[in-house]
Amino acid sequence: MYPDTLFTIFGLEVDFYTIFFLVGLIACIAFTIIAMKKSNYSSSASDTIILIGIFAIVVGLFSALIFQSFYDYLADPSAGFIISGRMTFLGGLIGGVVSYLGLYFLFVYVINPRLKKGNILKANMNKGLFELLQFAPISITIAHAFGRVGCVFAGCCYGLPTEAWYGIHFESTTTEVIPTQLFEAVFLFLLTGVMIVLYFKYKFRFNLGVYLISYGVWRFLIEYLRDDDRGGFVPGMSPSQFWAIIMVVAGIAFIYIYRHFLNQKDNKSATQGDAK
Repeated sequence: MYPDTLFTIFGLEVDFYTIFFLVGLIACIAFTIIAMKKSNYSSSASDTIILIGIFAIVVGLFSALIFQSFYDYLADPSAGFIISGRMTFLGGLIGGVVSYLGLYFLFVYVINPRLKKGNILKANMNKGLFELLQFAPISITIAHAFGRVGCVFAGCCYGLPTEAWYGIHFESTTTEVIPTQLFEAVFLFLLTGVMIVLYFKYKFRFNLGVYLISYGVWRFLIEYLRDDDRGGFVPGMSPSQFWAIIMVVAGIAFIYIYRHFLNQKDNKSATQGDAK
C-alpha cells in the first residue's frame, strides 16, 4: 500500500507501520491503566505492572526477531543464522509473556517482600496477576489489531493471489492478493470489543481462555490463505499453525485450572464471611 518513509525524526525513518505500531502500543498501555483503575489497583501496583509490561514488550520485540530468524535458518541453513529484521507475532508473544511472568514473580515474591517501607520501589500489590489475567488479553489484542493495520501499509503478511473484489495489490506483490492482514485486524478489533463487553458488563473472568482459543483457531485457519513464506518448522504446517494449536490447548487448560483457583478463592471468601 504505502511502505515508504513519511518523515525522519532524530535520524529515524517513520512510516505508516511505525505509526500504527506506536498507536497500538499507546492504546494498549492506556487501556491497561484504565482497566487497573476500574479494578481498584493501588497506584504502586499499577506502576509495577506497567513497568514490567514495558520491559516485556522490549523483550517480546527481540524475541519476535529471533523466532523468525530461527525459522529462516531452518528453511535455508546454508545462509546461516541472520537477524534480517523480519518478525513473527507469535514469537514476540511467547517471549513477552515468558519475560513478563519471570520478572513479575521475581519482583513480587522475591524482591518486593525484602524492600523496607519507604523504599521508592516498594509496591502495595493489593491486586496482581490473578486479576490481571482477566483483562490483559484485551490489551494484547488492541496492540495487535493496530499492528496488523500497519502491516497493510507495509505490504507484509499478505495472502494468496486472488481476482476477487477484495484483492489488494501491494508493492511487494506482483498481482492482487488476499489482504489477510486486514482481515485479521478486523477480527482482532471484533475480539477486543467482545472481551471488553464480557469483562466490564458481565464481570467475565476467563478472557485469557477466550483469547487463546479464539485467536489460536483463527490463526490456524488464516494461515491457509497466507502466501508470505515464514519458513519451515513442523512438516505439514506453518510455524504459526503449530503455535496456534498450542494456544488452543493452553486456552482450554487455562479455563479449567483458573476455574479451580476461582472456586477455591470464592469458597475461602465465603468461609471468612461466615466466620465474621
